Amino acid sequence: MWMNDIKNALNPGLTHIINDSKTPSGQVHVGSLRGVLIHDAIARHLKQDGFNARFTYGVDDYDPMDGLPFDAPGELTQRMGEPLCNIPAPPGSTASDFADHYIADFLRLFAELGVEADIYRMRDIYRSGRFNEAIHTILDNAPTVREIYQKVSGSERAPDWYPFQVICENCGKIGTTEVFAYENGEVRYRCRKDLVSWATGCSYEGRVSPLSGNGKLPWKLEWAAKWFVFGITVEGAGKDHCTKGGSRDIASQVVRRVFNQIPPLNVPYEFFLVNGAKMSSSKGVGASARAIADFLPPEVLRYLMVKTLPKRSVNFSVDLNPMLKVFNEYDALLTAKRHNRLNDEQQQLLAVVEVASEPKDFQPISFQLLVSMLQLPHINIDEEIAKRLGRALTEDEQRHLARRLRAADYWLKHYAAEEDKYELQDDIPPSWTDLAMAQKLFLSRGLDSLETVDWEEESLQSCLFDVARCTPVAPKAAFAAIYKLFLNKDSGPKAGALLSFLDRDYVKQRLGQACVPDWYACYRELGLEPDEFMAFVEDKKAALTHVTLTPELYLCVESDKILQSPDGFGFGFGVARVYFTDEQKAHSRLVKLNFEGYARIKAQQSSLLDRLSIMADELRQKCAINVSLRESMTLHVEVNGRKLDQYIAGLSHRSTDKIEPA
Repeated sequence: MWMNDIKNALNPGLTHIINDSKTPSGQVHVGSLRGVLIHDAIARHLKQDGFNARFTYGVDDYDPMDGLPFDAPGELTQRMGEPLCNIPAPPGSTASDFADHYIADFLRLFAELGVEADIYRMRDIYRSGRFNEAIHTILDNAPTVREIYQKVSGSERAPDWYPFQVICENCGKIGTTEVFAYENGEVRYRCRKDLVSWATGCSYEGRVSPLSGNGKLPWKLEWAAKWFVFGITVEGAGKDHCTKGGSRDIASQVVRRVFNQIPPLNVPYEFFLVNGAKMSSSKGVGASARAIADFLPPEVLRYLMVKTLPKRSVNFSVDLNPMLKVFNEYDALLTAKRHNRLNDEQQQLLAVVEVASEPKDFQPISFQLLVSMLQLPHINIDEEIAKRLGRALTEDEQRHLARRLRAADYWLKHYAAEEDKYELQDDIPPSWTDLAMAQKLFLSRGLDSLETVDWEEESLQSCLFDVARCTPVAPKAAFAAIYKLFLNKDSGPKAGALLSFLDRDYVKQRLGQACVPDWYACYRELGLEPDEFMAFVEDKKAALTHVTLTPELYLCVESDKILQSPDGFGFGFGVARVYFTDEQKAHSRLVKLNFEGYARIKAQQSSLLDRLSIMADELRQKCAINVSLRESMTLHVEVNGRKLDQYIAGLSHRSTDKIEPA
């Protein structure tokens, strides 16, 4: 676990302050939570190992407004350059000021996420005089600071540049002032019109004490001053601050050379991306921290942020599959815990992601399952979950279910793509006729196979796979046929789960409407030529231990009475239904064997059996495979386009196509 490296680098006999901070420049995006939760996890991990550790979090509200947030009124543009805490809150806000407007809700998330932090605001630190000593020390060592800038980052500072920003006594701006002298405990400054591109100064010049809130240190120096004043021992930062010659290097040198102290242990962390893009608070790029916290249960959000090594980026997505991955991974941890199978690393991870409000002993309930259930309003979810568990839900499980349901409902309302939403169709959709012939045959064969299967998710899912292999049709296409028939969509939830939510008779009735309208077209599409089938067997023979050949004759007749006549004629075509087992799973193929045309039915049956015998001998001789031949024959009969469903005299098989494993 990555936190062990940090613990091993610290002296257990000292008090450790773990610090993080944020400039409230706009709506706080979810990426800002990564720093919060990484530092909170470090503090929690240290305390669990007996360290005296404390997490502090700073609100850098004395920074100037250097960009107008996307959701702020345009009239605030004139306040650009003023300290964020000195700017009024937007109209309609109940916050005390601009900074509080954007940070207050973010700070409320801490309790929801189980974050224990001592909050401080830089306005209070400066105004209370707590930074006075650090300000004097830095200004007294201005030549050293200029040298550090030059050597570390190659940035040249003029001989009269002093590292301090005064709040202009005339216009109230802090981002447009520069200090050019420091003497007798006061700084001389000017408010320049052209100092920065995002604010315009007023050209005022003055002299003032730099202490007790009259200004602030540039943030790289402020960072170093925090380490000195607060005694910070651990503080990470985003990778953009930790590049060679960057902000972290400058602050570290200032601490060493100006304050004669060792910089805190660094924990650099990568960006938190949304669909591959970096986020910005002021520009409104990325999901807000509040929105994601409203969606994800606290423990899942903590897991998302903490599980990945800090030096690796987290590419966050609210698309269904990435979200399912996060939930399923966390649920696997909980399941391992319930069965006492957690290794040391998993125990440490779970210890820093669990929150006090989380239920303590429960069977995790699949997020995907709940997303599916919420879209089928006829389901009583509590009863369905209890049925799947085989017992009533405990109090903890009821709380867990409520949290997961809120998450699933929020996701469906705010993030779900159209392809992830569905609605059970009252009637068979007309578009089902656009399905391929193989898909229609799969639905037709599925009707018989679902007659006796256990009506639960895994049994149904396994049955559908078996039917798909024995049609044959690719599973993806087979499930698409199910979705089309019931949801009028090409994709949907796990097919076995979907059917398990529905009444068996309802499913049978819907499948019964999906008949194969043209057996001849179906045969032409799915049947293999004999040489194609032999090539297939040659390629697969190493995995085949047994093959069963079943004759099937497709007949079109004018009257069912013709079937009782020894001289009855009909239009027919014959195939071999080949059953085989590959990797312990049943499969089947159709092989074209008989003529296609109008002839005596008895002659067609005899010809089909003869050709089947020849094929069986060829398989035994050329491929050395054990072959069984069923001499009884399945008849598929249509009378004037109507498919019969009755026993045919003298034959042991029904007239409808039914899966019979070899």
